[in-house]
Amino acid sequence: MASLTKTKKHLSFTALRMAVTSHFQAIKDNRQQSKCDYSQTEALMSAFACMYFQEPSLAQFQLRMEEDFHKNNLRTLFGVENIPQNSQLRDIVDAVPSDELAPVFKDLFERLRRHKHLEEYAIFPNTLLCVIDGTQYHSSKDIHCEQCLHKTHRNGEITYSHAVLQGAIMHPDKKQVLPVMPEAIQNKDGTEKQDCESNAAKRFIAHLKKAHPRQGFAICGDGLMSHQPMIETIKDNGMHYLLVAKPGDHKYLFEWVNDFSELPSLEVIDDKGRTHQYRWKNSVPLHGDGNAVNVNFLEYHLINAEGKITYRNSWVTDFPVSEHNIIPLVNAGRCRWKIENECFNTLKNQGYYIDHTPRALPSGRNYGHGKKHLSYNMYLLTLLAFYFHQIFELTDGAYQACRVKAGSKRYLWEVFRGTVRFLVMDSWEEMMDLYLNPDDYEVTKTKKS
Repeated sequence: MASLTKTKKHLSFTALRMAVTSHFQAIKDNRQQSKCDYSQTEALMSAFACMYFQEPSLAQFQLRMEEDFHKNNLRTLFGVENIPQNSQLRDIVDAVPSDELAPVFKDLFERLRRHKHLEEYAIFPNTLLCVIDGTQYHSSKDIHCEQCLHKTHRNGEITYSHAVLQGAIMHPDKKQVLPVMPEAIQNKDGTEKQDCESNAAKRFIAHLKKAHPRQGFAICGDGLMSHQPMIETIKDNGMHYLLVAKPGDHKYLFEWVNDFSELPSLEVIDDKGRTHQYRWKNSVPLHGDGNAVNVNFLEYHLINAEGKITYRNSWVTDFPVSEHNIIPLVNAGRCRWKIENECFNTLKNQGYYIDHTPRALPSGRNYGHGKKHLSYNMYLLTLLAFYFHQIFELTDGAYQACRVKAGSKRYLWEVFRGTVRFLVMDSWEEMMDLYLNPDDYEVTKTKKS
C-alpha cells in the first residue's frame, strides 16, 4: 500500500538503514572467523534496532524478535538474518572500536547537506551553529573499566563514570537538533591524568573539521569554553565561536567594557510588552595578560512588562558585531539551551534510556558496561537512533503525519513497539501506513504466536 504522504527517498528509513548496514560491514572484524556464529554487522544492527525502538531491555527485545525465527522484524526491517544471543551480542559490540562508528554520523550529515536540508540551519551563509556540551551517561560505584573516569569521595568510596563531549547542529527557529559524532571523555591507556571536558572539546573540534572540511561552523559553548586556548583551537581549525562569558569568570573583560561611558546598543519592545536590550563592543581583550586575544563582546537583557529582568546573558565571539547582526547572534547564543533540553533531556527522559545505569532504567535493567567499548558503543547506537528520528521529523512526511496523529512522540513509539510485538512488517514505511490508514489496510502480515 503506497503512503499518502511524501517520504524523501534518499532520507527514508530504508535508505538510511542500508547506509548504516554498509558502514557496519566495512568495520574490520578481528575475531577468528571459524569460531564465529554471528557476524559483527548482525550484532551491531541488532543492538541498533533495540535503540531504534527505544526498548529498555536488550534481552527482552531479542526474545520478542526471535519468536518467529524464519520471519521476524529484525530480518524484514533491519536485514538481520541471524540474531545473536544476548551475551554474544554484548561481547561482539564490546570489541568494536568506537571510532569505527564515526563514518555513519558523517554519512547522515552529508546526506542532509547534499540535498540542501542543512541550508535552513545556517545562521550566516555557509555557517552552521554547532553547540557543544558535556554529559554523563554511566555512573557506578562497582562497575567500571580502564576507560572510566573516577572520583574518590571523602569516605574513600570511588564513583566510576563515562561521559562525552557532544555536539549538535541547531538553529533558533528549528526544533530538531542534528547530532554529530561526539568525543569520549575517558581515560587513555598509559596516562595517569584524567581526561576532562575542555581537552575533549579540543579533540572534538579537530575531528569535526576533518570530517567536514568544506563546511563552515560556529562553535557555541558555555563559560567553561570561553578561554584563550579553546578560542585559539577553534580559530586554528578555521571556525567561528560564540561562547558564554560570565562576569565572575572574566572580571578584566567586564571591567574593560564597563569603563566605557556608553556602548553601542539596541532596544526592541515586542508585542507582549517585553523589552529586549542589546549592547556590544568589538575588539575587547579577553584578559589582562600581554598576549590576550581580542574578542567581540555582546550582552542581552530581557525585561518583562513589569520592568523585571527575566533573562540576561553575555557572550564573546569573533563575528564583528553591529546593529545588523546583534539580534541573530543573541538568538544563536540563546539557542545553547537546546542541547540540554532537546538533546540530553530527550535522550535521558523521553524513552531513549541513554543514562545506562540500573537506577535509570525500568526494573533495574541496563544495556551492559563491558570491558572495552560496550558502554560507549551503546551510547553511540542510541544517539544514531535519535539522529534517525530527528531526520524523519525534519524531512519525512509520513513520519510527520504519524506524529500529528499520535499527539505525542512517546505514545507514537508505544504504538510502533506494540506493532512489532504482534505483527511482522515488510518495511518501516508499511508500518507507518498501517498506523495512518488502519481502516484501508488488509492485514495479510504474519502474526506472531
